Amino acid sequence: MPNAQIPISVFILLKKQDKILLLYRKNTSFNSDKWSLPAGRVESGESATNAMVREAKEEIDIDINLEDLSSPLVMHNHDDQGERMHLFFVCEKWNGEPKNNEPHKCGEIKWHKVSELPDNIISQVETGIRAKLNNKSYIEYGF
Repeated sequence: MPNAQIPISVFILLKKQDKILLLYRKNTSFNSDKWSLPAGRVESGESATNAMVREAKEEIDIDINLEDLSSPLVMHNHDDQGERMHLFFVCEKWNGEPKNNEPHKCGEIKWHKVSELPDNIISQVETGIRAKLNNKSYIEYGF
């Protein structure tokens, strides 16, 4: 059997007291009209932490120092899109005020209490949020 070629995605739980920042996906071919975290794919030759810093700047226009990222939760995900590895990082310190930097695919950004996440959040993202905030280091989803 050949070795798996699995894309890697990074997600950031930008945390302020008991709230996290969520983005409302709009006009996208995947999970449109659902809430998610700032996220993106790791590019070839790029480290996961550098991808997270890049995605935070691209999507919500904030600057993050690598040392301010937590160690990640690793999620091995399997769904109708295939297999992926998701890395969920927590960050409680950044520079700049988060703003919607991609209005063509994000309807809004909003702080949500962790205890009151919206019903229309992407299910594996909610699972990753809860697992990371419960200090898990690895989970499997969709197998």
